[in-house]
Amino acid sequence: MAKENRQFKEMNQEKGGAPKKGPKFNIYWIYAIVAVILLSAQFMRFSPDLSKTSKQEFINKMLIQGDVERMDIVKNKDRIRVYIKPDSLRKDFYVSRFKKDLSKEKAKVTGVPLFEFEVVDLKSFNDELKDIYAANPALTKVPDNPVSDPEWFGPVFNTVLSLLFIIGAWVLLMRKMGGAGPGGGGAGGIFNIGKSKATLFDKGAKVNITFADVAGLDEAKVEVMEIVDFLKNPKKYTSLGGKIPKGALLVGPPGTGKTLLAKAMAGEAQVPFFSLSGSDFVEMFVGVGASRVRDLFKQAREKAPCIIFIDEIDAIGRARGRNAIMSNDERENTLNQLLVEMDGFGGDTGIIILAATNRPDVLDTALLRPGRFDRQISIDKPDVKGREAILKVHLQPIKVSETLDLHKLAEQTPGFAGADIANVCNEAALIAARKGKEAVDMSDFQDAIDRVIGGLEKKNKIIAPHEKSIIAYHEAGHAICGWFLEHAYPLLKVTIVPRGTAALGYAQYTPTEQYLYNTDQLMDQICMTLGGRAAEEIFFGKISTGAANDLQQITRIAYSMVTAYGMNKKVGNVSFYDPSQENTFTKPYSEETGKIIDEEVRGIIDAAYQRTLDLLREKKHEVEVLAKELLDKEVLHKSDVEVLIGKRPFEEKKLLEIEAETISVPAAENQDTTVSGADKTDSSNLAEPSANA
Repeated sequence: MAKENRQFKEMNQEKGGAPKKGPKFNIYWIYAIVAVILLSAQFMRFSPDLSKTSKQEFINKMLIQGDVERMDIVKNKDRIRVYIKPDSLRKDFYVSRFKKDLSKEKAKVTGVPLFEFEVVDLKSFNDELKDIYAANPALTKVPDNPVSDPEWFGPVFNTVLSLLFIIGAWVLLMRKMGGAGPGGGGAGGIFNIGKSKATLFDKGAKVNITFADVAGLDEAKVEVMEIVDFLKNPKKYTSLGGKIPKGALLVGPPGTGKTLLAKAMAGEAQVPFFSLSGSDFVEMFVGVGASRVRDLFKQAREKAPCIIFIDEIDAIGRARGRNAIMSNDERENTLNQLLVEMDGFGGDTGIIILAATNRPDVLDTALLRPGRFDRQISIDKPDVKGREAILKVHLQPIKVSETLDLHKLAEQTPGFAGADIANVCNEAALIAARKGKEAVDMSDFQDAIDRVIGGLEKKNKIIAPHEKSIIAYHEAGHAICGWFLEHAYPLLKVTIVPRGTAALGYAQYTPTEQYLYNTDQLMDQICMTLGGRAAEEIFFGKISTGAANDLQQITRIAYSMVTAYGMNKKVGNVSFYDPSQENTFTKPYSEETGKIIDEEVRGIIDAAYQRTLDLLREKKHEVEVLAKELLDKEVLHKSDVEVLIGKRPFEEKKLLEIEAETISVPAAENQDTTVSGADKTDSSNLAEPSANA
């Protein structure tokens, strides 16, 4: 490893990467020179260069001769400063004194004192002047002006203090505008605006998260650990002629642990790790994004071998030229620079790019090709085993009851990502603490799941009795349809307690872990979702707005059946589903086909609604029993429903099927699963709404 590092360092030095020593001159020398000049000017101004004379010479040679224009009496220094008339400066006395005729430079001497002398006492000097004027009546009295000279220390101190304040403010401004950020990048200053904002975790940096903290992502964790091993032991792979992957893209829904996996990688890798977000390249100034990309890879080359992690890469990696109206040259320039740095003409070795996104469909194809992102690591929502492993990690700091069943809790959280499970664990601990319990039990977790799914419970919300009755029959209709439809999900709980901002009641089910849905299953899901609207029509003869969310779900499922899954004979085995959303403004079918699609969707929903009405009319008594019990207790669990209307008729059949599958395991292993793997993504994405019906 040390040898590899030396090779990378030597290569960088050959390219001119090593800094060259130069003269240590910076802008602060200019500040010092300016300060000295200003101080010198202050001293020159407060120390005027005057010709010295005596009192007798002043009286005999200047005052009596009528050459004095005026004089300043400096009271605080017992000094007299004398101003000479410009016309008198041509006399021999002044010419010999100044070695030249100053009258020719009239502009320079006008208003400027030329002589200065000291007196013992200003009062006695004034008395002496009075005697001179009395003895010479023809002599014009010279105007005098009493002044005071400032002390030299005060002005100098004020000047120095002002200079220091200005220089200090300027230095702070320069540091703010060009300060160094974490990892050596700029902090957004105007002089370092083109610098990378990446945070560097160098060798020996303490990162508290390791691979042991990542649960439920076993396959993805193996892929990422292999990348770390590439950098630690490159000869192990290059000795067989293989090449180290240049990049890996973590793809998955929000909250599944993409960034957590990158943090664990930073904690485990013994190489420098640069971490930043895709939005860190974006700035209001033109050309900044490309400059930051160049600076990032320049730093990475100096630290190679290393890893660069870009979170939310779709901020800069969106496909170019897809929409001319919304095109952004600056973002495309940033992407172009990133493409060149990852695998351009002068490709680098020893730098692995790790990126994360939940929108892989919008990324540019040039970014996803091998040589840039060689691997795409899919991080899906965890299954039952994964959720159980994640629960174990998040329950370590929580005091839980010994009776807590983790497997049952994992079964009650289908579709939950790692972040959702962490939120449930934290909410359960808070609920238990609010109730004054010493340990968190199963009831606290069930309350936490309700809180996460439906929102905050609002028992104090005032609901009119007739509205409460409508809600009870609505939820009873859902529950009865799910109870007596074979392919509907098993009921877990039904409640009419208001939650969140809009939910006046809801029925909670336990979806099965599956990726493929047939027509019968989707039709049963639609019927179960329409159970609330059908119950309102049967028992009240009117319908309410309470089925708004139900109608959205069944419309999405019905359109998916017709336009995406090819489950309609009239439309045929075609799919108009566009995962890349390239055809934003145009439909991939004609107006005639659009009319057929709308008619077939309406036909599917109408048939399902009629089937639901028939079922609820047949089970009218069960609906009434369930609704009245809901009005009385507000919350019913699966066990309560079994007591009221008996066990679900399909559960014994499912148990027999499970036993049969257990006995015939070899036959199940020989089944062809190619279709399942190929259709996994589309079916899970489009059929997911039915899981929450």
